[in-house]
Amino acid sequence: MSVHPYIPNSVPAIKEQMLAAVGAASTEEFYADVPESIRLRRPLDLPAPLRSEAELVRHVGALLTRNTGTHEALSFLGAGCYQHHVPAVVDEVINRSEFLTAYAGEPYEDHGRFQALWEYQSLMGELLEMDVVNVPTYDGFQASATALRMAGRITGRRRLLLVTALDPDKLSKIDDYVRPVHDVVVVPIGADGRADLDAVRAELTAGDVAAVYAEAPSYLGIVDPALPELGRLAHEAGALYVVGCNPISLGVVAPPAAYGADIVCGEIQPLGLHLAYGGLNGGFVATRDEERFVAEFPFRLFGVAPTEVEGEYGFGDVAYERTSFALREEGKEWVGTAAALNGITAGVYLALMGPQGMREIGQTIMANTRYAIRRLAEVPGVEVPYADAPHFADFTVRFTGARTAAEVGDALLDRGIFGGRVLSETDALYCVTEVHGKDDIDRLATALQEIAK
Repeated sequence: MSVHPYIPNSVPAIKEQMLAAVGAASTEEFYADVPESIRLRRPLDLPAPLRSEAELVRHVGALLTRNTGTHEALSFLGAGCYQHHVPAVVDEVINRSEFLTAYAGEPYEDHGRFQALWEYQSLMGELLEMDVVNVPTYDGFQASATALRMAGRITGRRRLLLVTALDPDKLSKIDDYVRPVHDVVVVPIGADGRADLDAVRAELTAGDVAAVYAEAPSYLGIVDPALPELGRLAHEAGALYVVGCNPISLGVVAPPAAYGADIVCGEIQPLGLHLAYGGLNGGFVATRDEERFVAEFPFRLFGVAPTEVEGEYGFGDVAYERTSFALREEGKEWVGTAAALNGITAGVYLALMGPQGMREIGQTIMANTRYAIRRLAEVPGVEVPYADAPHFADFTVRFTGARTAAEVGDALLDRGIFGGRVLSETDALYCVTEVHGKDDIDRLATALQEIAK
């Protein structure tokens, strides 16, 4: 039995003391619920251990040099994780030790963490035009899944209708998370890339739908004009309307609350969070300040209250007893670790940008998106489906030449360009944000003119 140099509990004598304390004969008893069919029962096929810190640093450094990031290549990847400019002040604030190291302490040792998260919630509430916003959960996928579970508990119904184009990975997460208590129905989108209202109406006739879920923009980048009508149809059928949105779009696009959303959810990565082998993530869920909604939040919610000292305020949990932290195994859902530092990051970003900044960045992204759609559609062998629909950041590109979408992507990479996320043999999802200039889009179009024949 090996003893790890940095883990005291790996010492055999200490292990025996711990087993005795809990009344277990061996650690095998802790895994009794794991079926034999999925147990490995052999050592993992791992390389030899690195015996020194110097070896480890050199090994990891060599692995990292194999990566090509968006600072080295021109990137048109999006599909849920976006390259945005992060102002230097954002990194300066969140790298302060009282934020960076305050993981799970109490208010007296957090030095402002609770207030910072309350400020984040307030800024998000203003952006979303909602009253209650959670301390961020793991990511936007989890936020969507939890929002749908909340809708199910409120309505007492089982079926969930997903009615706009959806990321297959997000669909997998939602389906996995809600499976014990809900049936997921994916309503196919129309030929124009938008929600099929007739198909949605047909699914709602049964009267057993807990929620209609739409995204704004959708996975394909389309801001669907039917979003208000989807909300009306949901409410007529007694269902809740749950809308996932990209928060950085809300400087120019109406927030979901304005067209009937009961629960709004999404991903905060666009709000000042760097790409990091995909992206730093955090999921938000927002509702009106109504007991039926607030009671179903499984997350921590921070509020502000006056203290015994006049003019002084304190920040802490609101209705803590409804959370999984308080209820443990009796909780309605298990939340676990929050992405709190990422929430503080988004709060700093929103405070820095302000309403005018959010409006300007949204306008820039929409203008860049429209220019990219128009410019790429001029390239022989390239089509842009759904080009007449309003888009934000993401848009579909179709290759009609001899090369597949994946082959086009490989050829672009040889030219120092990350193409879009491959959707099919012919289609890929491309993206532009405020970091892309006209020259960047023209460079992509010139490269595709050489490749996509």
